[in-house]
Amino acid sequence: MNRPAPQLILLGASHHTTPLEIRERFALSPEKRTALEAALRATVGMSEFCVLGTCNRVEIYAVAADPAAGARLAAAFCDLQSVEPETLAAHAVERRGSAAVAHLFAVAAGLDSQMVGETEIFGQVKDAYAAARTAGHLGPVLNRVFQKAFQCAKLVRTETAIGEGQVSVATVAVALAERIFGDLRTSRVLIVGAGDIAEKTAKALRSREAGTIAFANRTESKAAALAQEFGGIVLPFSELGTALARTDIVVSSTAAPEPVLTLPMVATAIRARASRPLFLIDLALPRDVAPETADLPNVSLYNLDDLARLAEENIAHRRAELARARALLETRATALWGKFAPGDAASAGNDPRPAHSVRSLEQNCDSESARQR
Repeated sequence: MNRPAPQLILLGASHHTTPLEIRERFALSPEKRTALEAALRATVGMSEFCVLGTCNRVEIYAVAADPAAGARLAAAFCDLQSVEPETLAAHAVERRGSAAVAHLFAVAAGLDSQMVGETEIFGQVKDAYAAARTAGHLGPVLNRVFQKAFQCAKLVRTETAIGEGQVSVATVAVALAERIFGDLRTSRVLIVGAGDIAEKTAKALRSREAGTIAFANRTESKAAALAQEFGGIVLPFSELGTALARTDIVVSSTAAPEPVLTLPMVATAIRARASRPLFLIDLALPRDVAPETADLPNVSLYNLDDLARLAEENIAHRRAELARARALLETRATALWGKFAPGDAASAGNDPRPAHSVRSLEQNCDSESARQR
């Protein structure tokens, strides 16, 4: 008897379909990610899965024995995140078969990013794959699909010019600061957080000979390491409020679940600044800076979506490269999926459902949740 072809399902939401305030609700903390993985392990018919969460997307790649697994995925996510099924339905994307493979290829290559062509996402996809493999969540299908995604991402880098120009939130953020302040050599900069984005921001600032750079992080040793590498100073995290009064530019990118720069904190600093402008760049999700601070006098606040709109200026000359890269990846995705599901390969990428929503997802989530109750 022939074994049934595997069902590869992608359920996800990203900046393409989801505004910032909804992405905050979808974002997975480490604890929520662990709980979601436990729920997926317990989901009937689920044989493989990998969870990818970044500041701009949350995606679940799963291999299941039957098509109804998509509804079970959605129900598990809604229950865990306390998200209404209709909210997920309005913003989620569901893709299957080669369309799901092609999407992963595009994500890994940076083609689906807010900053098209950025390279940070490649490392994030590799980390998600490594975590799933270590936890025993992968099998022959996702192992092969992710390995091929890494190969294709590298191929795009060598075969196209998609990575030319400013293609990371760090470089775009610093370019914006330079546009507003002009020469950055006299500017006082505060970097909050000590992760990859903080490091790239510091590097971009140093390349423009920015003035004083202070680093603040809850784990002070990490801030100290960045300060040593980039010739900056360490600021105790508890002194963020007082530091705002003497800072020109703040770039924040922590993993905090709540704003680390609150409205009262910024308002107090503004009163002590004698009308000097304060430039805040929030590169975190959930957001690090209370959105209401944008209404304060002399405060300019930019978030991830704002920077993405600015980055559009840098992508115009890469449009042809983007189309060529997507065509390259789609061809390889169809060929790869054809080896797992020969009869499904030709039609899998032609899902009649709209690309920006999941048809009947709300109904399916409701019915699946009802069955689980």
